[in-house]
Amino acid sequence: MTPKTFLASVALAALMPLAAAAQIVSVDEEDEMAPIREGEEPLIRLNRHDPTYDLWKKMRDDLQEGREPGPINVQRYVGGFPWVGIPTFFHLPVALTPEDLKAGQVEVAIFGAEMYNGMRVQSYGPMEMRAPMKSEIYHNWGLHMPELDSGLAALDELNVVDYGDAPVHPLSMEASIPEVRNFVAEVAGVELEDGRRTIPIIIGGGHALMYPDAAGLTDIYGKGNLQIIHFDAHADQAPVGFGVFNTHGNPVRRLIEDGLITGNDVVQIGLRGPNSTDLSGVAWNREQGLRYHMQIEIDRNGWGPTLETILQQAKANGKPVFLSFDIDVVDPAFIPGTSTPEPGGMYMREVLPAIRRMCHELNLVGMEIVELRPERDPGYTTILNSKAVLRQCLNGLAMKKRGFPDDYINPEILDDDQ
Repeated sequence: MTPKTFLASVALAALMPLAAAAQIVSVDEEDEMAPIREGEEPLIRLNRHDPTYDLWKKMRDDLQEGREPGPINVQRYVGGFPWVGIPTFFHLPVALTPEDLKAGQVEVAIFGAEMYNGMRVQSYGPMEMRAPMKSEIYHNWGLHMPELDSGLAALDELNVVDYGDAPVHPLSMEASIPEVRNFVAEVAGVELEDGRRTIPIIIGGGHALMYPDAAGLTDIYGKGNLQIIHFDAHADQAPVGFGVFNTHGNPVRRLIEDGLITGNDVVQIGLRGPNSTDLSGVAWNREQGLRYHMQIEIDRNGWGPTLETILQQAKANGKPVFLSFDIDVVDPAFIPGTSTPEPGGMYMREVLPAIRRMCHELNLVGMEIVELRPERDPGYTTILNSKAVLRQCLNGLAMKKRGFPDDYINPEILDDDQ
């Protein structure tokens, strides 16, 4: 590669997604890789003498002081309208320590993790998901209204808490990853009296989260003992990242190449558009044994049959399930506030029953909802619909706890001509 060609390639690569860039800048030949000068480090150096070096992850040492372990209800009144009280996820009680989760027999712990690299580019996604202004129109005084499809009010059926936020470095994704991984493992490692474990649900943040989230679960359930159902417009298995190992564009590849999961344990749903992957990426998927259901397949075969195929694949696999939901799998007409919107995506009426069924019928051990960028949405639909995804997962978990049969619909809502 001549210097002129190389410079042109780099300029073009900077304007393209990582997967496509792999077709332009080859990293197979050592003589084409930029050499590291003597004394130069390939990553940003960290100043361990800086007094604020680890301040971002320093926890208070009095979290348990003056109280018994257990969730804390921070609301003053027995009920409230959306504009009343202290914002938490669904106005839920707060837990601060694993001891709180254990004492409260908490089944689901919801927490935030931004994972956008830089103090000026945070999404406020987790905070917006807590704020009820755009997403809890029907939050009633002291009542959790049941979902009609199940007949259950999930928050009355399950012990769910707001577990705050994972520690995230304000400037370094590399420093954040092991801390988020440990935080996820901390939650998933809480064993309940009936032998189940607390289910972490992570609200992000960029899709680089997928790596520490899934890795944290493998720390509890074992390497190679986790399957991932991955909703996304993008394949997220880019072979390059401008020299950085972990990015929003490659968590699938990193999890597989690091031996944490196998390709056969990944099911991808909703891939589409020129920025998703390229044919070499599709070939890599096939070589690794990934199963994928691109949007064109959904359009051609119909969502109903495709969903049944996915559920059969996951049940046949038999391993615990991590559900990774990138909101850009949904058409931007419904969720415009995301980092990489891609037209032609799934409809909310397809997504919601699918999430409910997956969280009901499969052995869900963790979930993430990622790529929230609500500031890019001038309205309220991004948070409204993202929170509906979260609500339907809780609905499915409540149905599972009740022992409802697969593909259950509350018979009272079906028209029987009576």
